[in-house]
Amino acid sequence: MDNNQKDIEVLSKLNAASHIVAFTGAGISVESGIPPFRGENGIWNKYDPRSLEIDYFYRHPEESWLVIREIFYSHFNKAAPNAAHYFMAELEQKGKLIEVITQNIDNLHQDAGSKKVHEFHGNSKMKKCTVCHHRALVSENDLLQIPVICPECGALTKPDFVFFGEGILEKAFENSLHAARNCDVMMIVGALGEVMPAANMPYEAKRNGAFVIEVNPEPSKFTNQITDLFIPSKAGEFFSRLKRMMELNPE
Repeated sequence: MDNNQKDIEVLSKLNAASHIVAFTGAGISVESGIPPFRGENGIWNKYDPRSLEIDYFYRHPEESWLVIREIFYSHFNKAAPNAAHYFMAELEQKGKLIEVITQNIDNLHQDAGSKKVHEFHGNSKMKKCTVCHHRALVSENDLLQIPVICPECGALTKPDFVFFGEGILEKAFENSLHAARNCDVMMIVGALGEVMPAANMPYEAKRNGAFVIEVNPEPSKFTNQITDLFIPSKAGEFFSRLKRMMELNPE
């Protein structure tokens, strides 16, 4: 099957679906200027991942916050959604009941307009007090003095995403599991299947009868196990192409 035939089949599956879920990983945001954590140009080749271990954070909050500021608020704040993010938001607006399960913490799905986003690992745009649990947006003023202190009680504040050594928030896990088990099409986009327990979600979808579409430049751990249709492409390029097809062939 050539790429054009694959595109036509994806479009057919999306048009026929009643409940679509997208499972996204770091690859979807690379085209937005956010480097991946792993791989040749990954963040962990430049920074020590120990900085994001929860025990290290509590022992060395200043050192940890300095790395966090550089990674998440220098790189991430310059990023904007790309065609893949916008495509998913538009599907939701058209009433396709799309939900997004994302491993990413960059808020780009919401910036593109998606409302039903289950953030498996939290969100870097928010901060949370480690004592009183006050939550708020991270502002530029917060980052002038490191470590960031809670304005309500004066205790240490951490970014509201999951550190190494922390458990997944129960609500995020339950919402993601429900979405995966109740979709008829699962789109894996920019995820390699290496991060657990998030990577279990596409398997749950497959076990419950979903048709699995995978969009990745290279095969992943999902490809030969659960993927029904593999699209070897960057996410933004593929969804730009698919949007043009949808505009030429409306339902």
